[in-house]
This record gives sequence, structure tokens and C-alpha cells, in this order.
Amino acid sequence: MKHWIEAMRLRTLPLSLSSVLVGSALVADRDKGFFPILGLAVLTTILLQILSNLANDYGDSQNGADNEGRVGPRRAVQAGLITKKEMRNAIILNAVLALVSGLLLVYVAFNGRSGMALPLLFIVLGLGAIAAAIKYTAGKNPYGYRGMGDLFVLLFFGLIGVAGTYFLHAGDISWDVFLPATTIGCLSTAVLNLNNLRDHVNDEASGKRTLVVMMGFERAKIYHTLLFTGGWLSLLSYLIFFSHTPWMWISMAALPLHLVHLKKVFSTQDPQQLDPELKKIALSTFGISLLLFVAAML
Repeated sequence: MKHWIEAMRLRTLPLSLSSVLVGSALVADRDKGFFPILGLAVLTTILLQILSNLANDYGDSQNGADNEGRVGPRRAVQAGLITKKEMRNAIILNAVLALVSGLLLVYVAFNGRSGMALPLLFIVLGLGAIAAAIKYTAGKNPYGYRGMGDLFVLLFFGLIGVAGTYFLHAGDISWDVFLPATTIGCLSTAVLNLNNLRDHVNDEASGKRTLVVMMGFERAKIYHTLLFTGGWLSLLSYLIFFSHTPWMWISMAALPLHLVHLKKVFSTQDPQQLDPELKKIALSTFGISLLLFVAAML
């Protein structure tokens, strides 16, 4: 059991929940069925993140990116703790659970509120999320090996995640929602970029062409800064022009930590020294989301 818990990488779950919390925060004062939708959205997101982690463990072992040169926590399949067959079965089971949870979420959100078009659209998005979780590193021609991981994180952890959650609650969309959605998307992408900065030597050697491998270590640091700049400017714009409670400004408390982090990234030449920074940025992004959610609830 401890090997399965390790393979699920539960420490990644808070970051994955950020989009659900922010999307819910932006509509907390409008939705009478708030908590059932929030609960199912949280469950579906957790299942999708675990699915992605299991598929990533399986895929990187299958494609050679997990080897003795890899930095970071060990992977279950590569270490021989879980067989490939067992991991494939777990991926299938988790995909089914995520699909069932997603269907329940769509049913609760749209029951009696619309025709078939919108529920079908969200079912397609859900299937897309399942496919994206699996195809990141698993299967033939995984998109994570072609520098496409950043784009999918920006979309599913940010724009689609936040705006989609908002729509499930409200039944409509407001364009200002895409400002905090951009914030969460950019910061989540920064977490992936930081992971790729840490692993770029082994990734390049094993044929995993992330954006860091394509750009180079130093240019990827500039890209890292642009992600933080875009994320914070989007949040600041939302707080100035659209925030419906001054309590939301407390989310700015994470800015000094991120400035210190960027200084650390630019002063670091040893990629392994970036490993402790991953937890800081992932948890601080979740912290921003949680603060926005609590502010909205207050």
C-alpha cells in the first residue's frame, strides 16, 4: 500500500485543486448548489491528478526518462516496486473512476438547467482531460516528450480548470474570470518548468524534449520569470478592476516568496538545488487559491 501511495504522489494534489478553488471562489455568492458541485469537482480533480501521476510513472519508465540519472523522488515502476501490468490496471481503474465522478459532476451541475449541448461539451472536456492525463508521458508519441506539456498545464490547470469550474457553478461565463485563470495556469506551468529545469540533463540524455531542453537552461530561466510576471499581472488586474471583496487582496502575500524564488533560480547553476523550490511554488500557488476562496466565502 505504501508503494501505491508513493506512486500517487499525493503532494501534487494541492496544486491540482487550485483551479477548482479559484473557479468556485469567483461564483461563491451566486450558486445555491455550491457545495455539491464543489465536492464533486474536488473529487474529479483529485482522481485526474492521481491518474496523471500513475500514467507519468508508467510512461517515463516505458520511454526511458526514469533511470539512475533522474533527480527527485523515486518512481515505482522504474524501481521495481510495482509491475508495469499492475500500473496499467491501476491507470484503467482510475480513468474509469474519474469518468464516473465527472459524469456525476455534470449531472448535478446541469440537471434541469439546460439542454444536452452544454453537458455534452463538458463530457467531451472531461474525456479530453483523461486523455491528456494519460498521454503526457504514456503511450506512443507522448506530448510531454515534444515540449507540449506546458501548454496542456496552462489550459487544464488554468484556463479550462478555472473557467470550467465557474461555468459548472454559474451556468454562464464572465470574461474577467480568465484573469485569475491565467494566474493559476501560469503559476502551475511554472511548477512544471521548474521540474523540467531540475531534470533537463537527464531529460535531454533520454530523448525527452521538454521546453527547457529546447530552449536551454539559461533561457528557460527567463521563460520562468515571464510565467510569474504574467501570472501576477493577471491577478493584480483582477483585484483592481473586478474583485468583489477587499479580502481577496490578501492573496498578494505570496508575492515576496515568489520574488525570492526567482532570485534563487537565477543564481543557481546546479539543477539539483532547485528540487526544494518545487514544493514552495506548488504550495504557495495552492495558498493563493485558498486565500481567494476563503476571502470569497467570508
